[in-house]
Amino acid sequence: MILFQLKCEHDHEFEGWFKDGATYDAQAASGDLSCPVCGTSNVGKALMAPRLRTSRQKEAAAEKQQQKAIAEATQAAIAEIRKQVESNCENVGNKFAEEARKIHYGETEKRGIYGQASLKETAELVDEGIDVMALPWDDGTKKN
Repeated sequence: MILFQLKCEHDHEFEGWFKDGATYDAQAASGDLSCPVCGTSNVGKALMAPRLRTSRQKEAAAEKQQQKAIAEATQAAIAEIRKQVESNCENVGNKFAEEARKIHYGETEKRGIYGQASLKETAELVDEGIDVMALPWDDGTKKN
């Protein structure tokens, strides 16, 4: 369907919906179009602003904006988690699994720690009953 702004010889403007441009042309040529105000069949297209967005495009844009807002909120939450962990825990780097075991088995003082561990090391810690949590950790570098 296509919408045209129409205008009669007496400058009355109105809208008309047509299957396509060819349908409008056929109806205009046969005199089937008439002004709803004065009834004249001398009708043509008037100038009109094009529709730039369909409702689907608006919905897609709104969904994209919502996804962007969710992503930004998620990034802010991750940044806050990182801030809290860095403020309250000790960074043990790549010795995380070793230090977590020492704490769990009472070989060193109990404290909050963070660092890096491989997937295999993390799985082994979990199998041993050691509570660990993998966190997304944005180091400030962007990856493409």
